[in-house]
Amino acid sequence: MKERMIERLKDFKKALKRLEEGINIEPSNEIIIDGVIQRFEFTFELAWKLVKDCLEYEGIEAKSPRSAIREGFKAGIISDGEAWIEMLVDRNKTSHIYDEEEAKAIYNKIKSLYLDLFRELENRVKKYEG
Repeated sequence: MKERMIERLKDFKKALKRLEEGINIEPSNEIIIDGVIQRFEFTFELAWKLVKDCLEYEGIEAKSPRSAIREGFKAGIISDGEAWIEMLVDRNKTSHIYDEEEAKAIYNKIKSLYLDLFRELENRVKKYEG
């Protein structure tokens, strides 16, 4: 179980790095925004599954992203449960975005809020590496 969690953490760190690389490119066209959103989707999937793995390691069950967020907040793995739920809602919207303005709004939230939440998760789960 711990090995799976460590492997997921490595994958999450790689995805986070790629998301950061995308955000650091000036969004001169929609392709950049679309790419960042796709990297956000992938990073979010790894993030909630990492929280789920950490919870399982602690003996806490969580089967869905929402339950992993709720239980992760209770366990102190994440600090802002409401922001994570907002991120989950936005993640679900990204699968069906056809509106350019909504895509830009989510892109801006990735830059201004969600990236920091991912970084915080990375720092909080370091204790499981050792």
